[in-house]
Amino acid sequence: MADEVVAALRGLDLEVPEGQYLAVMGASGSGKSTLLNVLGCLDRPSDGQYFLGGQDVSDLNDSQLSEVRNLRIGFIFQSFNLIAQLTVLENIEVPLFYMGMPRRERRSRAVELAGRVGLANRMGHRPSQLSGGQQQRVAIGRALANNPLLLLADEPTGNLDTHTTAEILAIFRELNDAGKTIIMITHEDDVAHHAQRVVRLRDGVVESDVMA
Repeated sequence: MADEVVAALRGLDLEVPEGQYLAVMGASGSGKSTLLNVLGCLDRPSDGQYFLGGQDVSDLNDSQLSEVRNLRIGFIFQSFNLIAQLTVLENIEVPLFYMGMPRRERRSRAVELAGRVGLANRMGHRPSQLSGGQQQRVAIGRALANNPLLLLADEPTGNLDTHTTAEILAIFRELNDAGKTIIMITHEDDVAHHAQRVVRLRDGVVESDVMA
């Protein structure tokens, strides 16, 4: 018996202008994770096209997709995904290391970003010595290291309390005000309302698309 094919996204047509701050919502199984994986060049669409900064990345091979991820996309996760043995600065430097940036330049860029996300006095600390909010700040700094065209945030406030959530969303707003394109997956209405636009998915299609 052949495996049943499940279409996680069906005929989805989504255009996100450069500099927009978009929140994507939907129940479990609505297609949010699949959309994020396609946008982040972690998965290829089985049909259709995906243009990132004017480049069709739909048919790139694994090596080319990896290069696009490293150079053009920044990821922020609910679980932070920091390396426990590394300091704040070293965690921020990781993408720059893989880009082949010289050590002195890496360190200078990491110091700049640590200050930008409010961690100038925590640069030598390791993740276990930081609060959840501070760890997420490190993750944001790391995501910005390659000056990405697109910032993807997957439930970035899901593990944070109300006060810390507000602080992280304030950083997102500052980044967006500076021109950064942000797509944020969230299940929280009050978090989504901080974005300029809210798209709701249902069964792999866009149920609603509303400007804030």
